[in-house]
Amino acid sequence: MTWVAAVARLRARREPGVLVTVATVRGHAPRDAGAKLVVGRGETWGSIGGGNVEAVAIDRAREMIAASEPKPELIDFALNDKVTNQHGVQCCGGTVSVLLEPLRVVRAVAIFGVGHVGLELARILARQDLDLHLIDSRSDVLAEDRLGVLADAVAQVHVHHTPLLPEEVLEELPRGTHVLIMTHDHAEDAALCDAALRTSHLGSIGLIGSAAKWARFRKRLATEGGHEDAAIDRIKTPIGLSGITGKEPATIAVSVAADLLRTFESEGDD
Repeated sequence: MTWVAAVARLRARREPGVLVTVATVRGHAPRDAGAKLVVGRGETWGSIGGGNVEAVAIDRAREMIAASEPKPELIDFALNDKVTNQHGVQCCGGTVSVLLEPLRVVRAVAIFGVGHVGLELARILARQDLDLHLIDSRSDVLAEDRLGVLADAVAQVHVHHTPLLPEEVLEELPRGTHVLIMTHDHAEDAALCDAALRTSHLGSIGLIGSAAKWARFRKRLATEGGHEDAAIDRIKTPIGLSGITGKEPATIAVSVAADLLRTFESEGDD
């Protein structure tokens, strides 16, 4: 398996890893600069030459995975018999620098409702390295020609057409997914809020709408849904930055995206 395929596999599994690259070589070494190794929690793919260099790199990579260390690290090796090595002698005669780059589990965002605001928001978030889930009960808003504006997305975009019960998608979302509820139907929004509060593995939950809408929803979540106040408080509404008051879809989308990115910053690295 190529290192590119290995990185893709880790991402698809939502598992962290480390990309190990021979950065520089002076003199003789088992592999040339550019050789790569991908390290996961329990597997490796590729090779940077075996021996002590590779073994130390794997050990350090797994320490970084366990500690969720976000920053790259450079390790230098001297390949001669005068150096005391942890995993045996390598006496090729050269020196090697190895770069370890953490591959974090990317964040996930789910937009329920891909109408005017939802699509503008998707266009912005698609420029981020994340898993972006777009869910709607209407097939026309998810048509390929309409979503064509996301063709060059950096994000991995996942489209879910759910004509009956969009809330069923909540259970399928990755752990920690940030949920934004902005469908065309207040009844659908209410059902999603109730279901989101019953789905324990989600990240933040945001709801678009007015104070009057939220007052009705909050009462219904407490009386009909049986949710405690502390649970209901998980839902943030209104979403977006309070200082931005424009009502154009693109303006709202910028505000919501900025607020979400601020939430990412407050969480730090996963």
